[in-house]
Amino acid sequence: MTDTLIPPASVTEDRPAHRDPNVLRWLGAYTASMLGDSVYYIALSWAAVQAGTPAQAGVVMSVSALPRAVLMLGGGVLADRLGPRRVVIGSDAVRCAAVLAVAALLFLTGPGLWPLALLALLFGTVDAVFMPAVGALPARITGRGQLARVQGMRGLAIRCAGVAGAPLGGLGVALGGASAAFALAGLLIAVSVPLLISVRLRPLPGDDTPAPARTTAWADLVAGLRYIRGHRVLAPLMLAIALGDFGFVGPLNVGLTLLADRRGWGAAGMGWVLAGFGAGAGAASLLLAVRGRVPRAGLVAAWAILAGSVAIGTLAYVPQLVGAVGVALLIGLLAGLSGVLCGAMLQTLTDPAYLGRVTAVASVVSLGLAPLSMPFAAAAIGAFGLGPVFVTSAAVCGLGGVVALCVSGLRRAELPR
Repeated sequence: MTDTLIPPASVTEDRPAHRDPNVLRWLGAYTASMLGDSVYYIALSWAAVQAGTPAQAGVVMSVSALPRAVLMLGGGVLADRLGPRRVVIGSDAVRCAAVLAVAALLFLTGPGLWPLALLALLFGTVDAVFMPAVGALPARITGRGQLARVQGMRGLAIRCAGVAGAPLGGLGVALGGASAAFALAGLLIAVSVPLLISVRLRPLPGDDTPAPARTTAWADLVAGLRYIRGHRVLAPLMLAIALGDFGFVGPLNVGLTLLADRRGWGAAGMGWVLAGFGAGAGAASLLLAVRGRVPRAGLVAAWAILAGSVAIGTLAYVPQLVGAVGVALLIGLLAGLSGVLCGAMLQTLTDPAYLGRVTAVASVVSLGLAPLSMPFAAAAIGAFGLGPVFVTSAAVCGLGGVVALCVSGLRRAELPR
């Protein structure tokens, strides 16, 4: 597949991302793909529950996590060697074909666990190459000065897909069972492919250029890790992200469920708290999408992490549901702000030739390692109670902000104008 490049005459035009048809095509493709993902998970969980026991359904739902975590770094190498656009198009095409195949199978026969487990395994494997490529693609479709705005637009797409995907998946299941929901997911993912094919790329130096024949994939991976380790901003930024996510994931997943149960809020109350968090995070993404830039990004991200950690520790001591929703809104706003700023700094400070590998490392930290804190958080809550664990998690999260404040290169990091 030959990538379509933006003509040289228009390369210097830094049109605002929200008015750039090229960026909007990419955003439409990304939103459709994320919507398809949300519907897919609803369909998979429903089909797995129908085909087996709750324990077996849980295994099917978790099957994709292992290949995603193990292969993510290799996916970053692949994105940098082959080019992110090719990898994203290929990933979406494979995911679409697999989901539609399972939809047809479920329509023709009864649901079974093995096809669902194989689909989940394939999805996790493809995600391992899809996610780094998605992170590397924005730098090829717009100027550096618009990357922060694109990061905010991407965050909004994720939030919108999360909100709309669940009811769409539920509607598909209600109308035609799991097979209809899978078909809907496949069609949504299919929408992204022609849109991605129409996206034009900027000819940035060093990016999307296949590695020389003498360079192995392993050597590329090692080179990417050395690049991060030697970078005066990216290395401490990765540490700050890791600490922030480790302190954030446990309380906002396992801890929140137990908190809602002990306070008597029930599932509906927990849903309101999660809605507050989502609204805050969406507002942070909207802020960056509209403004396009936040001055003194490194310093703002550091203080947002610190303030967010205080809010996390406070959540365990709020007795009323209304207050908890308000605190969750604040947590979402601060965590969302630090998250989009960290993502924007990764996008703008990384050499395009390494962007796939850098995104892969950040994804492994957030999606592969941070969830490991959940069983420890659950065990600690059982042993010590909600309050001490929330406070400890908040302290771990706050250490990420301390790192950002103490490292001058990160503290003084700026987004391009």
